[in-house]
Amino acid sequence: MNVERIFICPEHGMELFEFERITVKTGLGVVGDRNFGKSTHPGQNITLVEAEEIELFCSENQLPIDLTITRRNIVTRGVRLNSLENKEFSIGTVRLRGVELCEPCSLLAENLSTDSLPAKEVIRRWLQRGGLRADVLSNGEIIRGSHIATIAKKGTQ
Repeated sequence: MNVERIFICPEHGMELFEFERITVKTGLGVVGDRNFGKSTHPGQNITLVEAEEIELFCSENQLPIDLTITRRNIVTRGVRLNSLENKEFSIGTVRLRGVELCEPCSLLAENLSTDSLPAKEVIRRWLQRGGLRADVLSNGEIIRGSHIATIAKKGTQ
């Protein structure tokens, strides 16, 4: 279970930029990202998505593999992100809390729709597969290749 790719979008509507490492701040999110320090609701600090879901979607729809298509910050491999909802986990030395699933929105549907795949079908396809919204619980760096692990609650194994 690790971080496959890392992306930041500095301004709304701009292209994503890939990084080997990013800095995150407690409660503020990803330094340099368009949403840094702007969140007023839990789960707006950072977003994650599974590489396997993107690859499957692209394969099913005869699209070239593009790990940026969901516009999430972190692309993971080998971890079921849905299982991290309402749980604390770490990426390397950074602690996070999975707040809610990152369900597909109309913008994602519009961006991924084609003549043969209407926006409505895109949304249906990405339900429960669109990733995870999380809060940053500790300052630090997230580095490409970092291990992702759940954090056991005190008193449990």
